[in-house]
Amino acid sequence: MLTRDRSFTAPGDRSISASIATPINLILIALFMILAYYRLTPKTAPTLPTPPAPTVFKTFTPPDLEPYNGRNNMPVYLAVRGRVFDVTPGRNFYGPGGPYANFAGRDASRGLACGSFDEDMLTKDLNAPLDTLSDLGDEEMEALRGWEERFSEKYLVVGKLVPVDSVEAKDATLVEKL
Repeated sequence: MLTRDRSFTAPGDRSISASIATPINLILIALFMILAYYRLTPKTAPTLPTPPAPTVFKTFTPPDLEPYNGRNNMPVYLAVRGRVFDVTPGRNFYGPGGPYANFAGRDASRGLACGSFDEDMLTKDLNAPLDTLSDLGDEEMEALRGWEERFSEKYLVVGKLVPVDSVEAKDATLVEKL
């Protein structure tokens, strides 16, 4: 016959597990676990932010680029040495009312190279040939390269700027019509 070893408990003591497992304690533990579960789980599933619309590399002519000046909820684009940058994240600088707002929707190359943000640095006739910048000196070209490098590091290139009468511009309009 097997006998119980009672050497660890005094006669008349209840075991610890028996005192924890009382009905009231089990109800309290269950209630605590239910409350902890509801308190720690999120009320609704977290929603991920909608990703921005994909940007398609596009061929721009100066008239095509002009509407991208930040007005009417349009993005802000500007061109530097034939590369079109989306500077919308810098809307405070390049958008309406910003210090560089004259460059929005335009070729900013000459103004950036010369360090002038005046409107007279921009090409007046949007249908005219692109500014070749051939009359700029070495210092001005170096300044322009610095600006272009800054834009390349900070902003997305969304296209290239071509003259209105170029073959590339005509090809781009044909592709858009399809």
